[in-house]
Amino acid sequence: QVQLVESGGGLVQAGGSLRLSCAASGRTFSSYSMGWFRQAPGKEREFVAAISWTGSTYYADSVKGRFTISRDNAKNTMYLQMNNLKPEDTAVYYCAARQSGGASSRTHDYDYWGQGTQVTVSS
Repeated sequence: QVQLVESGGGLVQAGGSLRLSCAASGRTFSSYSMGWFRQAPGKEREFVAAISWTGSTYYADSVKGRFTISRDNAKNTMYLQMNNLKPEDTAVYYCAARQSGGASSRTHDYDYWGQGTQVTVSS
């Protein structure tokens, strides 16, 4: 069983930056592929970025060039650096872990989810 806890959300003006963290329990974090997803009110959960257990990264087109996903296996933590934030980035951001397989943009490929952290970008 893996527990995931997100932090770092908040209120920021458009053009600003935030860094989200996802702390994972367990000793096998380095073997998991990880992902960030977000869900805005009234919308489905959508893919943001993912990082495989080998360190390969993938991004949704809407965040490419603005967001950076990374991981620190020594700290059992994954990060999402978000720059040049836009009002349309406003959502609850979730981290997810996948026990086997590479990074994926599909929610059903992930086995564990955090509770989410709110990101609000004002115009």
